[in-house]
This record gives sequence, structure tokens and C-alpha cells, in this order.
Amino acid sequence: MTETLLNHRAEGATSAPPLLLGPSLGTSYALWDKVAPELSVTHRVIRWDLPGHGGSAPGLIGPGATVGDLAGLVLALADSLGIERFGYAGVSLGGAVGLHLAVHHPERLASLAVICSSAHFGGARPWAERAALVRREGLASLVASAGARWFTEGFTVPELVADQGAADPAAYAACCDALAAFDLRDRLPEISARTLLVAGREDAATPPAQLREIADAVPGAALVEIPGAAHLAPAERPEAVLTALRAHLGGDAGRGTEVRREVLGDAHVDRAQARQTPFTARFQDFISRYAWGEIWTDPTLTRRERSMITMTALVAHGHYDELAMHVRAARHNGLTPEEIGAVLLQSAVYCGVPAANSAFATAQRVLAEED
Repeated sequence: MTETLLNHRAEGATSAPPLLLGPSLGTSYALWDKVAPELSVTHRVIRWDLPGHGGSAPGLIGPGATVGDLAGLVLALADSLGIERFGYAGVSLGGAVGLHLAVHHPERLASLAVICSSAHFGGARPWAERAALVRREGLASLVASAGARWFTEGFTVPELVADQGAADPAAYAACCDALAAFDLRDRLPEISARTLLVAGREDAATPPAQLREIADAVPGAALVEIPGAAHLAPAERPEAVLTALRAHLGGDAGRGTEVRREVLGDAHVDRAQARQTPFTARFQDFISRYAWGEIWTDPTLTRRERSMITMTALVAHGHYDELAMHVRAARHNGLTPEEIGAVLLQSAVYCGVPAANSAFATAQRVLAEED
């Protein structure tokens, strides 16, 4: 690795769509350890280290550095890998780099995801003070407070805290200079890339309101808030971040969510998403990718046929709450009440009369509600 390029790690097939992942100040590309391998199934993932962080040389930037300087290093890295146009996702300072690329180099971005970041970081003074402190005393005091700044209470990733202590003080201070000078609020309406904002609901460093400010200004932008996540959401809530990124990048979860809405209706999917917790996020991602992104998108059977098969299987196993949902789905897929009744009558022969009796009661209630 030459000292003119950012240290990086590449994962996934070289023929897959490229996706660059940017880190937060004080961390390394290890921030993406629980996310990048999953994304590399469908993308050529390139995650990189800030100057003086991880394996990147500290001399890549100096005092008075700007976010534009960091964006230039990212473009140089992409050029060295033969990547012309790419998707980009970044956390905090890495997200600011993405915003700069979207404003100043729109031709290079296929999509943008800004995670736990901001279009401005509270003005120059606090960052100038932090830069001066680090240049004077090193990073020890920041290491001691890193866990509280980055994670919710009781959670930590020791490896990322260690990254903070291992960073080069001069390069870290130069990154603080870049944050001090950064303010793209007036340029946000110019962003044309398909944009996703991801906020940690418990993030004190870049609260959800700052992501909402970007979402409100960027045309067509989407905003996702992740419960139980603070500033380093990809490390603390990787499943939820994966779900959001997959939907944004248009993978199986993205196609699955679209089909799920078409079959079950927006109201049902909105309720399911509103009830999602860190505990259930991975299961919701599984449903979107597998059930809806692979099975329901298979053109071998029509959606009408899939509805009939699904209702029969649910009757057979006595899953009547799910049956109610799929009776509604069957109506969305064009089945008449008479056809739904015929399916349940057929199930009475092969699944048993008691099961069909409960199924008819469930379907009658749903159809009455639908009317």
C-alpha cells in the first residue's frame, strides 16, 4: 500500500456494483465489520480508513484540512481501483464526505447514504478546541469518553475504542479542522443522488433532528430512525442498518419491501416497521429478503396462485392470525370472496373440518371488515 492512497479493504466480486463505506472520526474501517460482509454478497464493498486512522498514513492530510480534501482522497482511491461511479455510505465524518461528493462530484455517485451525520457539526469553535487539545495532550482524554459519546449505556465495542487511542494525534486534529469548517446546509437542495438518511434515535452527537434537516432539504430523500442506536449505529445495531441499506441499494430486501407493500398493503407494512425493535430487526430483514424478495417475486406462479397456496398452508398449521392477514392479501391479489371460500372448502377436505371451521370464521370476519 502506497502512502498516497487511503488504506482500505475490498470485499465482494469485482464485477458487482461498487459501494464505498466511510468511517467516523476516531474509528477505522472495523466500524463496518458487522455490515460490510453482508453487503458484499451483492456489492463490491470498499471500506477505507481516515488519514492517521487504522492503516492510513497520517501525512495524507495536515492542519487546516477540509472535508473536500478527504473527498479528494476517496476519489483517488476509487480511481486507483478503476471505479468510476459508485454507491456511497458514510458515518459521521464519513457521511460528511458523502455529502461533499454529492454536491461537488454528482457524476461519481450512484446513491448516497448518510448515517449518524450532519450537514454542519455545531460550528467551528468546539472542533477548534478539540483539535488544540489533541495537538497539546494527545488522545487519552477522548479515549476515556469514547464509549459514552459513541454508544448507548451499557454497550461498547472495545476494538473501536482502541482505534481512537491508536489514531495519530496530528491527523486526528486535522480531521477536527475539517469538521470545524464544514457546512453544506445551503447546498443540500442541489443533491441529485438517491439519498438515504439514517439516524440513531439515542445519538447525542448528531441527533435525529440534524438528519431530518438534510432529509427535508434533499429532493426525494428518505429518513430512517433506528431505536436503541447512538452515534455508531453500524456497530451497535448492524441488522437495522443492513435492512435500511439493502432497501436503499435496491437488493432483495428493497424489492421485497416493495412487493410486501403491494400484497399486504401500506398500512400493514407501516405498522410492522413501526413495531420493529433491535431484537426483531434481523427477522424483518429476513422476511423482506427471503419471503418477499425471492419467493413472492418468482414469476413461475401468479400472486393469485400464491395467495391460494399460502392460505391453505396457514389453515393446515392453524396460523389464523397470519391467515387473516393473507385473506386481506388475497383480496389485494384479485381473489373474490367466493374464490377465497372455495380455497377454504378445499382445505376442509385435506386439512380437516375443525381447521377449516376456524378458517371460515377468520375469513368471514376479515371480509366483513373489508366490506
